[in-house]
Amino acid sequence: MVMGAAVALCAFGFWGWGILVLFIGGLFLLSFFFNENMILAQWFLRREKTDKAEAWLLKINDYEKQIHKGQHGYYNLLIGMIESRKQPLKSEKYFKKSLALGMKMSHNIALAKLSLAGIAMAKRNKREAQMYLQEAAKDDKNKLLTDQIKMMKQQLGQMDKQVVRGGYRQF
Repeated sequence: MVMGAAVALCAFGFWGWGILVLFIGGLFLLSFFFNENMILAQWFLRREKTDKAEAWLLKINDYEKQIHKGQHGYYNLLIGMIESRKQPLKSEKYFKKSLALGMKMSHNIALAKLSLAGIAMAKRNKREAQMYLQEAAKDDKNKLLTDQIKMMKQQLGQMDKQVVRGGYRQF
């Protein structure tokens, strides 16, 4: 309806108003599919301001009702990324839930699996970490995370080289 009004305004010669109505209608359509709180949280995460990103995500009280179903996985991914900076081992459930709910972009799936590999390494579970790293490498089709995957594989290789003396690991 809004798009029709924009076309009608343009047809009657009111180009400025037509473009403005088209722009406003586009913003409403965008906010239906992408929650504005999640967009702002992503923006703050890219700027490394996790406290502000968390504040915007906490404004979403019940994500199952407030967010489009296709965005549930991304919401859990964002929560997991914020939680991983505070308490890495507690963020595992959010990353697993984001993978279970599904995400459309392969680099986000790879990011979640890479984070799970890091958590598995922290738990000293080498087999699980290798599995997640292999899956992350497969899902990283645009090669956005290749450097991080290589670094994690090197760290995984160093796990075997740690010497155990007297029953204690020396780091």
